[in-house]
Amino acid sequence: MNRNFSSRSAIGIDFHPLKTSKKLIIGGVQIPFAKGLDGHSDGDVLTHAIIDSILGVAALGDIGTFFPDSNPNYHKKYSIDLLSETVKMVNHKGWYLTFLDATIIAESPKMSDHIKKIKTTISSVIKINYDEISIKATSTNGLGFIGKQEGIAAIAIATAEKNLND
Repeated sequence: MNRNFSSRSAIGIDFHPLKTSKKLIIGGVQIPFAKGLDGHSDGDVLTHAIIDSILGVAALGDIGTFFPDSNPNYHKKYSIDLLSETVKMVNHKGWYLTFLDATIIAESPKMSDHIKKIKTTISSVIKINYDEISIKATSTNGLGFIGKQEGIAAIAIATAEKNLND
């Protein structure tokens, strides 16, 4: 083990209800669907989960610490822009992302046609290679509020390294 580096992994999770008057944005990508996610900024559950996981590797708290829903400046912001700000914050603390694994939990719409575009978008924002990002999707097989198509969730795990000599 190289003692000059520290490595950490952290988890983020997010849930939002679906609403008919909203656009569906997941991982910074607009997905054609009759409903969108209602929530802080654009309600992008995947990006919110990723933000929490990235903040976690630097032990900086959660998305609400830096982008509180009580602040009207964030109500119209795209979550993908908040993700970019988050990466800059953790880089400033000396942490650099090395891997991201995430799962979207949705009954509908099916995500398989959108995964490549989501990975490309996330990769360009967090500045790691496309092949160092795993984005998957699953359903709840009809169970719970997700299974009833009342909401969507996401979970993410980020891994980062810090050079201890810096």
